[in-house]
Amino acid sequence: MTTIKHLNLIDITAENFKPYGQLITPSKDGKVYDGIDAQLSLEKGIPRFYIMRLNGRGRQFDRITRHQQCTQCLGALEGKEWFMGVAPPGKENHPDVTQLKAFKIPGNCFIKLEVGTWHAGPYFDYDTVNFYNLELSDTNVVDHFTYNFLEQDKIKFAIV
Repeated sequence: MTTIKHLNLIDITAENFKPYGQLITPSKDGKVYDGIDAQLSLEKGIPRFYIMRLNGRGRQFDRITRHQQCTQCLGALEGKEWFMGVAPPGKENHPDVTQLKAFKIPGNCFIKLEVGTWHAGPYFDYDTVNFYNLELSDTNVVDHFTYNFLEQDKIKFAIV
């Protein structure tokens, strides 16, 4: 029997997202690079920056993924609000579900996931959302470890 666990949406802030990565918000043109800019780790391959079209994602998930070779940046185009389930990086081959959170992310910013951050999403309430995605060119081939909650724990998560 499958258990559905609810994750309440949290409005993202730079502080509450820190265990998972960075919230990057608009800054003035010409600003000098500093610690509030995305702190990227892309040196282990060829960076890939592309637009990813996602359809009908809804708000439920039973899998979560991590990348241990690079950071990843995601942001919605067209100002659309979206959601992301995250758990902090760790040495185990499964996420710490006690630290699993669901964030509401406005369409005027982006997130940078730390190397190894577990993530499920993006999710949204629209039919289609285009996202820009910065990772390595082979991230989804050689650096894509997924934990299956349904198979391992008989759990699904619903973002509410």
